[in-house]
Amino acid sequence: MMTQKTTTDSHLVEHTLDHVELLKGHFLHAFRDTVRLPSGDTATREFVIHPGAVMIIAIRDDGRLVMERQYRYPVQQVMIEFPAGKLDPGEDRLVCAQRELLEETGYRATEWAHAGVLHPVISYSTEFIDIWFARGLTQGERQLDEGEFLDVFDASVDELLAWSRDGQLTDAKTLTGLLWLQNHLSGAWPLQWQRI
Repeated sequence: MMTQKTTTDSHLVEHTLDHVELLKGHFLHAFRDTVRLPSGDTATREFVIHPGAVMIIAIRDDGRLVMERQYRYPVQQVMIEFPAGKLDPGEDRLVCAQRELLEETGYRATEWAHAGVLHPVISYSTEFIDIWFARGLTQGERQLDEGEFLDVFDASVDELLAWSRDGQLTDAKTLTGLLWLQNHLSGAWPLQWQRI
């Protein structure tokens, strides 16, 4: 149980003693740091620098959600996901969300709402994912990146919940998006919509 913060977190903070680059790829940048623990001992931390991303919960006029099926190489399987994509250097997060929704699904939205941020893999990556809701959708042509292959389909909230329960939907960002969606639909987590 969390209690009200009355002291600093300095007793939990690790301090960097050494910083070694392991890999600089097209997408990821990996490091191994040596850190001083709060106890005074040392340890190593291997982690990946990630540019950040967005995820879009796009709601059609009939309440169904725009979803994707995409093969994800690291886990060697096709995953069910909300549309998402990484930020380009210096790109505004809303602009990225609009671009990714159009590129991957062909949809444009007239209303957008920022929900929050999630950190999907805090133990080994700096990645954050900005969560956006979109509505007032109109369909156009997809503009997939070269080498990008995915199916776009619609699903109901009940279908997503069943797939989550049954282990067919295991993507962490989509599960977090589903939590946001449930709470928004119940009225517990209101959104501030803006027309674009």
